[in-house]
Amino acid sequence: MMKWIFGGLIVISVVFGALSGRIEEVSSAVLKESGNAVTLCISLIGSLCLWSGVMRVAQESGLTVKLSKLLSPVLKLLFNGLSVESQAFQAISMNITANMLGLGNAATPFGLQAMGHLGSMSDDKTTATTHMTMLVVLNTASIQIIPTTIAALRMTHGAVNPMDVFLPILTTSVMAACIGVVLVKISKRGSPCLL
Repeated sequence: MMKWIFGGLIVISVVFGALSGRIEEVSSAVLKESGNAVTLCISLIGSLCLWSGVMRVAQESGLTVKLSKLLSPVLKLLFNGLSVESQAFQAISMNITANMLGLGNAATPFGLQAMGHLGSMSDDKTTATTHMTMLVVLNTASIQIIPTTIAALRMTHGAVNPMDVFLPILTTSVMAACIGVVLVKISKRGSPCLL
């Protein structure tokens, strides 16, 4: 779906650029911003590799398992009825732990694994379960204790103190997660056909 949206935006931009007689500016912007995108990706590779490596070390040392165990009482409440020993629960724990450490790239594989396990546990393969919806909400809200990606972006763009956004990010992500959880719980009671 997204490829059609972005493709449509590009076509519309080119058409309007041609109709307004500014096609050269559109071409120039495409070339300039393509170069900027590559530069940004290269500048982020170092910090992403570092934090992904840290996450891998945390996994191998058992730190993420310990963090997951610390989170398990809260996750038991949020994912009521899901066995703590299940692969889905373990993947959900790892996903949320990685997100809390600000490692969205490391969290993605765990989120996909969790969705796969939750999907295989569901009888209805065409409708998202409440557990799936809750995972999407928590993954999207992504409570971050260490906002590594944002800090790396800010450092790349010359921020004097890249971590000074810590408190606003933590506050807004906690608020978003709480509101999302409440809405999932309300939806579960009021409209089971949607969940």
